Amino acid sequence: MTDLKTSLSEAVGSAFAAEGVDKALARVTASDRPDLADFQSNGALAAAKALKANPRELAARVAERLAADPRLSSVEVAGPGFINMTLSNAALAQRAAEVAADEELAGASRVEPRKVVIDYGGPNVAKPMHVGHLRSAIIGESLKRLFRLRGDEVVGDAHFGDWGFQMGLLITACGDEGLADAFMAEGDGPFPAQTPVTLADLDRLYPLAAGKAKEDPAFRDRARKATAELQGGRPGYRALWQHFVAVSREALKREYDDLSVDFDLWNGESDADPLMEEMIADLKAKGLLVEDDGAQVVHVARDGETRKKKLADGSVIEAPSPPPLLVISSEGSAMYGTTDLATILDRKKSIGPDLILYVVDERQAEHFEQVFRAAYLAGYAPEKSLEHLGFGTMNGADGKPFKTRAGGVLKLRDLIDQATDKARERLHEARLGDDLPAEEFEDIAHKVAVAALKFSDLSNNRTTSYVFDLDRFMSFEGKTGPYLLYQAVRVKSLLRKAAEQGVAFAPIIIKEAAERDLALTLDAFDAATADAYDKRSPNLIAEHAYRLAQSFSKFYAACPILVAPDEATKGSRLALAAATLHQLETALRLLGIETPERM
Repeated sequence: MTDLKTSLSEAVGSAFAAEGVDKALARVTASDRPDLADFQSNGALAAAKALKANPRELAARVAERLAADPRLSSVEVAGPGFINMTLSNAALAQRAAEVAADEELAGASRVEPRKVVIDYGGPNVAKPMHVGHLRSAIIGESLKRLFRLRGDEVVGDAHFGDWGFQMGLLITACGDEGLADAFMAEGDGPFPAQTPVTLADLDRLYPLAAGKAKEDPAFRDRARKATAELQGGRPGYRALWQHFVAVSREALKREYDDLSVDFDLWNGESDADPLMEEMIADLKAKGLLVEDDGAQVVHVARDGETRKKKLADGSVIEAPSPPPLLVISSEGSAMYGTTDLATILDRKKSIGPDLILYVVDERQAEHFEQVFRAAYLAGYAPEKSLEHLGFGTMNGADGKPFKTRAGGVLKLRDLIDQATDKARERLHEARLGDDLPAEEFEDIAHKVAVAALKFSDLSNNRTTSYVFDLDRFMSFEGKTGPYLLYQAVRVKSLLRKAAEQGVAFAPIIIKEAAERDLALTLDAFDAATADAYDKRSPNLIAEHAYRLAQSFSKFYAACPILVAPDEATKGSRLALAAATLHQLETALRLLGIETPERM
């Protein structure tokens, strides 16, 4: 389904070509002055410069060719050569009817499908998720939904951290506390079906073990040895590790479910382990794996790519940039980058993706540059098929990454609970849902809480940081998730009343300015989804959802529906309202936000 901006671009392009001008210059955009026109094209200025012609005269000839287009009520030349175009009411009505009839896409369009993997989980097992995991989860989920809407075959992968040094730390700590004696001895078992190690134990032990490893070299060396033995297949360590993973994943799934985040693959770094030996041998055979001070690395910097590096003695040297990818540590352990590289190979073999997107903190940019370059060198992925979609941090009022009042890292579970408590409070203040059953009220409060958290995040550009302000995010006024839910529920209430009164849908007719504005906003959804897809930027969907809600609010105030003067007008406006609801809910679903039926 082609939107009006695209179809007008084609028409203006043909008019430019007829004047001997490159049609690529005929770009049409929404008008900078919506009071004067709906769309504009400024291409005549650049074209006239190339042709050494008068831009206003060229624009006038193009406008004359466009004047007969039945979709346009007027075509005018303004200023030095701007072409202003105003759509006819009939063209807007037809486009609004197309959007209303589009049950699947609500006015969006599809692309040539590709196989896409989106890696957007990444929490470490054996530790509760914290607020730092919020952005990757909700940005990744939104992109997964957007790419599917546009027609791609998408696989979402949690990619848990379950195979690195933190596992060796926990095994060693559990052994020292006597929590898993049956798993610590050499031998093949048998091992107990259950272990006394709980998620609370893991949450307590990990920071203790991590701190001890920094202060106690002997403990650190034991943990490194345990990591290598786990990866080497020691049976007791493998059995204990499986308990860690099982206990952790159940908790992680519950919290992801609370955020309406789901994965097609609940894989971890460990799932790439069966390919590790093959990959190491392949890297060696290709001459890519070289020894470096007892470790084995892949040099990924190109000739001449260097940066200044300060050494411990204060001297400065020129070092490769980016640094080599560490594949095998001097203790024989696979590293973070090793499992990421092996995971690319695994995905190549099992999925064969055209594109892999990594939704991970911007601070990991250098790591992914190393891994991607190594993958390209080894032939595990085509050039430019791997993208790191970095994002900024969620900050407190001090501008630093969000912390609890005590200065600790806030657990994600606690953040969700705080948001739900605040949602209940705001609903009661607004006298919303007071007459509803308790179970339904709780469901609404949860939806409002998730909408507040997600929209506050996704309405920001992915690459920027933002300040977390729960009171502001939870408002039912302004650019917030709760405001959008309220608008959606408002339309649902209107549709129920119309059904009770026997008001039926009728062909859409555009007459009033507010109707024109709403139809133009409905048309803009296609461009919003296309831009968000190309730029990997869910905030463009959030912007459209907010504009649509505002446009409907103005329409609702200016154009009475149930008390309109005749049945044709009632039915037309009701159809516009239903189309708005469908598109608004579609946009919100792309953001991972569910709307309640009532408040």
